[in-house]
Order: sequence, then C-alpha cells, then structure tokens
Amino acid sequence: MSEQLSSTAVPSGSFLDRYFSIQQRGSTVRQEVIAGLTTFLAMVYSVIVVPNMLGQAGFDPGAVFIATCLIAAFGSLLMGLWANLPMAIGCAISLTAFTAFSLVLGQGMSIPVTLGAIFLMGVTFTFVSVTGIRQWVLANLPKGIAHGTGIGIGLFLLLIATNSVQLIVANSAGLPVKLGDINSLPVIATVLGLAATIGLERRGVPGGILLVIIVLSVFGLVFDPSVKYQGLFALPDLASEHSLIGRLDIMGAFNPVVLPIVLALVMTAIFDATGTIRAVAGQANLLDKDDNIVGGGRALTSDSVSSMVAGLVGGAPAAVYIESAAGTAAGGKTGLTATIVGVLFLLMMFLAPLSYLVPAYATAPALMYVGLLMLSNVAKLDFNDKVDAMAGLTCAVFIILSCNIVTGIMLGFVTLVVGRICSGEWRKLKVGVLAITLGLVVFYMGGWAI
Repeated sequence: MSEQLSSTAVPSGSFLDRYFSIQQRGSTVRQEVIAGLTTFLAMVYSVIVVPNMLGQAGFDPGAVFIATCLIAAFGSLLMGLWANLPMAIGCAISLTAFTAFSLVLGQGMSIPVTLGAIFLMGVTFTFVSVTGIRQWVLANLPKGIAHGTGIGIGLFLLLIATNSVQLIVANSAGLPVKLGDINSLPVIATVLGLAATIGLERRGVPGGILLVIIVLSVFGLVFDPSVKYQGLFALPDLASEHSLIGRLDIMGAFNPVVLPIVLALVMTAIFDATGTIRAVAGQANLLDKDDNIVGGGRALTSDSVSSMVAGLVGGAPAAVYIESAAGTAAGGKTGLTATIVGVLFLLMMFLAPLSYLVPAYATAPALMYVGLLMLSNVAKLDFNDKVDAMAGLTCAVFIILSCNIVTGIMLGFVTLVVGRICSGEWRKLKVGVLAITLGLVVFYMGGWAI
C-alpha cells in the first residue's frame, strides 16, 4: 500500500497527528482505519472460538463472549492509546485450549480457581514486564532466532489459515497432514481470495486485503447456506447470574498444586507473546537501529496487564494476536490501528450476530498472505554466520512442526549454544543467551511446558 499522504492525511501538528505520530511514521488516517478493520476482521473469529472452547469446560458461553470482547477491547485500546503500536490483543487461543482442556477438564480445577490462576499469571507476567526482565529476554534474543521466529510464525499462520477452511487437514495414513477437499466451496474461495489479495496488493489498491474479506463475506451470505443473517443487535447481559465478572478465587489459586501451573503459564507467555510482538513489529518496520521494538516496553506491559483483566472478567489469558500482522500488512503503523480494533470489540458486544457473517474462508486469504510475507525474514538471516542462521531456521521449522512458538524458540537456543561450542565460537555466546537457554531446557525437562 502506498505510504504517500492522501487527502485523508491528518493536518500537520494536529492533536491526532501528534498523539499517534501518524505522519512521522509515514501513514494516514485512512490507512490506519483500513488496517484496524482488517485486523479486527482477521481476529473476530475469537468471539466464537473462545466461548465454544471454554463452554465445553462448563463456562457459560454468553458470559465468555462478553469477557472475550472486553479483554480484546481493553488490551487493544491500551496497546493503541498507551504503547502507540498497531498490535491488537485478545484471548490467546492456545492458552484458551490449555485453560479449558487441561486446567478445568483435565485437572478438575473449579472455574473460580482457574480464573484466580489466570489473574496471578497476569500479575506475575506484569511484574516480569515492568521490572525489565522480559525486555532483557528480548534484548538477548539472537538475531537469527529473532528472524527465525518471524519465519516460523509466518508458517504457523499459513497452517492455521489453511486448516480453518480444510485446505490442509490431519492425515491418518502416517504423515501429519494432507490435502483436503480441493473442490469444496471454502477451499476454492480461499485460494481465489489469496490470489486476488496478492494481485490487489501488487497494484497498490488501498485496503486490498480488507476488500477481499468483505467480498468473500458477501459471497458467503449470498451463496453459502451455512452463512446466515441472524440479526444485527443483541444487548449484552452484564448482570446475569451466569456472569463471570469478579468470580475469580485468588486465594484458591495460591494452592501449592496450582502455583506450578501459574509458572507454566508465565513462562509460555514470556516467549510466545514476546516472540509474536517482535515478529509483528518487524513486519511493520517498527524496529530501531539496534533492532529493538519502538515502544517495546509499553507493548510488553500492555499484554501482561490484559491477562490480569482476563482473570477479573472471566476469560482466557491474553496476548498480542498474530493476526495483527494482517493489519500491518494493510499499512498499519501506529496505535490508531489498535485503537480502532478496541472500539470495534466494544461495539461487538452489541453486534454479536454480525460475527457469524464473516466465514473462515473470508479471513483465511488475509492470514495466508501475511504468512507468506513473513517468510521474507529468510532474506534477513546472515548465512556468513552459519550457526546463527541455522539456529534461526531450526527455530522456524520446529515452530510449525510442533505448532508451538516456545518449543521452536527453545530448540533454536539449544542449537545456537551447542553449535557455537562445537564450532569453537563459544566466545560469541553472551551470558544472557546461556541463562535463557538453561531456563528453557529446565522448563521443558521439568515437564512444565504447555
């Protein structure tokens, strides 16, 4: 998308321009609005997926729907208005699954104690972020692994998107995956949507990604029987007896049996969410000359505080969404993008029926396009430093093979350290890198990994 200022540019020196640094970052209001809408539509599926998963564990789906909207609204507004970054926050799908199927169904934890554990995780996570420990971890992330994380997340996005429309499905014949039904409507729509997105972006059509999402949604409403108009407004019932707001049991979460689970949640969030933030910032060209995230400290604190809110309102732990990269690909460069996402999630509480009008094949092309863009991180690997580059590739490959960002990062660090030692380049190893590697290995060998 062209970064030239158009008629929708903010007047130089205006409050909006000064607050979000819109012109300074080479953006316009129109560009930010389109990016915000794109990110919202790419992640709005969470208001269906999260209540469904937690509902299977006994949570009230209606109450979780409200909590999901509140968490995304709070986190995205905090990220936008305070950190001024184009990253949206919502209930992390991986941690939602862990909450539902491991904590509640697997270990029999009550819902209030589970919410208390999530709150404690948020408090601990925020402490780690505010004290600079998390920033220290980010600063000691070797360049190869940092770029490898971006590559791996891009591949992960491709897998998530293709699986959501059954283009790639599980394989029962020995191999992990196989091609789905290539003749199905969702698959055909997704492939054509991806091709159209690539073509529109190549031509520089403003809002090309968003345009494809809207067109495919309208197509689904007209031709797909599974996409039905179910109304427009639905008032949220915040005072219902099923409401989860304030239902957490913090003291119950201090049980010695629960505390290791809190630690596992924190460790997972540190590397999972931090890796995602780094990858999205790189995609948006929001890294300074030292390869650090612009406003990184506030970004890291925003998602950790959001997990505290998740425990308070009755949702799953929060994190920056990988789908934020869809917005940065559409031109988002400032916090105005995230602010728009936050406002839309507030409105979503009143427009719940509309979420069913955006089928998976409408947003899958956007996620696939972003995943392909993130593969360009391969070009940033320095193959003159083969150990660093190969550690980055190891990280990338195992993120997709394990479907776990933290696992890929752990194996990347191990490869780097052992590779440096075996190549006689041990002097290049920083103390911080050794400490992080040891911590990750102990975390996994101790069986705490999620």
